[in-house]
Amino acid sequence: MKFGFPTARAGMTIGLLGGSFDPPHSGHVHITRQALRRLGLSQVWWLVSPGNPLKPKGPQPMARRLAASRAIMQHPRVKITDIEARLGTRYTAQTLAHLVALYPAVRFVWLMGADNLVQFHLWDQWEEIAQRVPIAVLARPGQKLRAGLSPMAQRFARYRMPSAQAGALALRAPPAWILLGGPMVDQSSTRLRAEGQWT
Repeated sequence: MKFGFPTARAGMTIGLLGGSFDPPHSGHVHITRQALRRLGLSQVWWLVSPGNPLKPKGPQPMARRLAASRAIMQHPRVKITDIEARLGTRYTAQTLAHLVALYPAVRFVWLMGADNLVQFHLWDQWEEIAQRVPIAVLARPGQKLRAGLSPMAQRFARYRMPSAQAGALALRAPPAWILLGGPMVDQSSTRLRAEGQWT
C-alpha cells in the first residue's frame, strides 16, 4: 500500500466518513460509533477533505483539522486520514474510484448524516456514487423525514434496506442503502463556527 495510506486486510468492511471536519465535533464521533456497532464494520476511516466544493469559503488548514479530529475521535478501529489530499481528488466519486482500485479486496460503505442525504443529488456524479458502494445514512436532528423524501431516496427507493438488516449492508452489492434512526447528537460544525468556537 502507498505510504501514508491506511492498511486494510482482504475481506475487511470499512466505513468512509467524508467531510471538512471544520471543526470535528461530538456528532461526528456519535455517528462513527453508531456505524461501527450497527453495521458491524471492521473500521471507519474519516476522510478529512481539502475542501468542500459545495461551500464557497475554504476550511481551516488541513493540519489543524487532522489534529482536532485525532483529539476528539480516539478509537482503535477509527483511522483519521488525509487520503483525498494525497490522491489529489476533489469529489467523492473520484475518491471512491481510487479507493476501490487501491483496495480491491475491501468492502467499503459510504457513511453520511441525514442532513447530507438531503442535498446528495447536488454532489458530482451522485448516482455513480450510489452504484459504486453501499450507503449508510445516520439520523441527524430534524433531518430524517427530509432525508426520506430526498431525490436520492426516491431515485433509489427500491434499493433501500430495512434497518433491521443493517449488519448485512456492507456485504450487499450496490446500489444498496439504509437510513438508520436512533439516538442523536444535536451538534454541527456550522453552529460551532457561528459561536466562535473554531476561529
